Amino acid sequence: MDALVFALFALAALVGGFVSGFSGFAMGLVVSGVWLHIITPMQTATLIAGYGLLTQGYGIFKLRHVLDLRKAWPLALGTVIGIPIGVSILAYLNPAHLRFGVGILLMLYAIYGLTRPVFAPMKIGTAADIAIGVSNGLLGGLTGLGGIISTISCQWRGWPKDVQRAVFQPVLFVAFVVISLSQAAAGTITRDTLVLYALGVPFMVAGLWSGFRLFGKIDDETFRKTVLVLLLFAGLSLIVSVLPFAF
Repeated sequence: MDALVFALFALAALVGGFVSGFSGFAMGLVVSGVWLHIITPMQTATLIAGYGLLTQGYGIFKLRHVLDLRKAWPLALGTVIGIPIGVSILAYLNPAHLRFGVGILLMLYAIYGLTRPVFAPMKIGTAADIAIGVSNGLLGGLTGLGGIISTISCQWRGWPKDVQRAVFQPVLFVAFVVISLSQAAAGTITRDTLVLYALGVPFMVAGLWSGFRLFGKIDDETFRKTVLVLLLFAGLSLIVSVLPFAF
């Protein structure tokens, strides 16, 4: 890896860490836009899962004072169930059509949320949370965006920003554990990828630290809008990635 390629790799890790530290998710969305042009897709996917364990673990540690696993476990259980189902049915669907449709839905939801008042808080039971988790895992298995639905569902409840993150970040951590174990079983974690991971850790951690410091200075409404903007970009990225193949 020459100096320019490494600089791009490190910068993406820094920015991805910052976004994750600030919002609690979307690291993979940020880094993949750069890494897919300079390293292989397999390395990108493996690094996103590996760094996901780091970013989500860091967030869980920083928010341990509000951590309530009673809120998180139904979503986490459903996600574990949903991921392999999503992966297994992917072979029977047109990936381009799927990503395009999900991208449209995410954009519509984000635009609606940004242009209307705050959603009235919803009370969601355990069974419904498990179902939401299954949907979350399904979407992750189908598109790689594991965590989007659980993040959205935390917004619906009207929780403070710290509580939202203390719920959806453990769910994301569990999702990355499942993905990393699957990658290890498939033999996709190579020595070269581990070297890249080690090289990027300082930049990812620096981004995480600075992003979390900024998170501590914003109010709940700013956090709500930040999540919606990131969802908007997630939807747009899905559409752009498949637009030439969608029709």
